[in-house]
Amino acid sequence: MNDLLRSYGRGLTGLFVGLTAIWLAVLVIVPQAMMLEQSLWSKERGSEISLRIDRAYTELETARFDLGGDDLTPEKKAELEQAIGRLEAEIAELEAQEQDPPKVYGLQNYTKMSGLHFNIFVKTIAYAALVTLLALVVCYPIAYAVAHLSTPRKAALLLLGLTIPYAINELLRVYAWLMILDYQGVINSFLAWLGFVSFEAKSWIPFLEYSGSVFVAMIYAYILFMVFPIYNTLETLDRNQIEAAKDLGGSIWLTHRRVIIPHAKPGIAVGCIMTFMLSAGSYAVPQIMTRGKSGDWFSQLIYRQFFESFNWNVGAAYSFTLLIACIVFIFLMMALFKVGIRDIAK
Repeated sequence: MNDLLRSYGRGLTGLFVGLTAIWLAVLVIVPQAMMLEQSLWSKERGSEISLRIDRAYTELETARFDLGGDDLTPEKKAELEQAIGRLEAEIAELEAQEQDPPKVYGLQNYTKMSGLHFNIFVKTIAYAALVTLLALVVCYPIAYAVAHLSTPRKAALLLLGLTIPYAINELLRVYAWLMILDYQGVINSFLAWLGFVSFEAKSWIPFLEYSGSVFVAMIYAYILFMVFPIYNTLETLDRNQIEAAKDLGGSIWLTHRRVIIPHAKPGIAVGCIMTFMLSAGSYAVPQIMTRGKSGDWFSQLIYRQFFESFNWNVGAAYSFTLLIACIVFIFLMMALFKVGIRDIAK
C-alpha cells in the first residue's frame, strides 16, 4: 500500500483500492455467498402434507354428505357448516404449503449426493490431478528450454509460437482435436489409408471413447497456464548457479533436483493450481470430446442439475463441493512445494 501511495498518490491509490474492492464484492464474495446460501436450504414436499390434505378432503366430503340429511336440527346443521368452512380453510392452507413449502435449512443437499455422483466427483478430481501432472511433465522442459537454453531471439520466437494458437477461440481448438481424434478423423483417415482400419467395416479406433482424448485436449487448451508461471520463475534464476553446479560435478538430474526445481517451486505451484482448477471446472472440453460416450465429469453433473433438472439447490451444493476441493488442492500444493501466498504472488 505504501508503494502505491508513493507511486500514484492518494487519489489514484484510493480509486484502485475501491475498484478492487468492488470487483471482489461483485464477482467473488457476493456470488459465492449466494451460492453457499442456496446450497444450505431446500423446500421439502413431504408425504405428510399430502396425507393431511387427503384426510381433510375425506372429512369434508363426509360433512357435506351429512349436511344433506333431512333429519338435521338447526344446531347440528350450523355445526356442520362451521366444520365445512374450517376444513375448506385448512385444505387451502395445506395446498398453499404444498405448492410453496417453507425453506428447510441444513446439509441435506450435500448428503443427497448418490454413490454414482460421488464416484464421478472422485473421478473428476483424480482426472484433473492427472491432467495437471501430465501438463507439468510436458511444460517444465519447454519452460526450461525457453528460459535457459535459447537465445533471447529464439526464446521470443518460441513464446510467440506458443501464444499464437491462443488467438483462436478455445472451443475451436477443442473442436480441432475432435476432428483429429474422431471416428473418421485425421488419425483414423491416415490409418485407413495405410490399411490398418476400415471405415466400411467400422473398425476405426474409438479414441473419443477413452478419457485420454480429454486429457490431450485439456493439456493443449491449458498449456500456457502451466508454461508461463514456470518460465517466469526460471527466468530469474542466475545461470551462474547452474554453471557452478556443473563445475562441482553435479549431473543434469542432480542440478535440476537441487538447484533449478527448488528455485522454480512458486511457478510450479501456480501452474499446477491454475491447471487443476481449470481442468476440474471445465465443461466444454469433456462435453465436446466425449459426447457422453466415456463417462461424465462432475462439471457436466452440475450443469444438468442447474439447467435440466432445475434443481438449483443441489446444483449449488455440487458447485460448492467442487470449490472446496479446489481450495484443498491449493493448500496441498502450497504445503507440498513449501511456498506461501507471497511466494506465489511473486
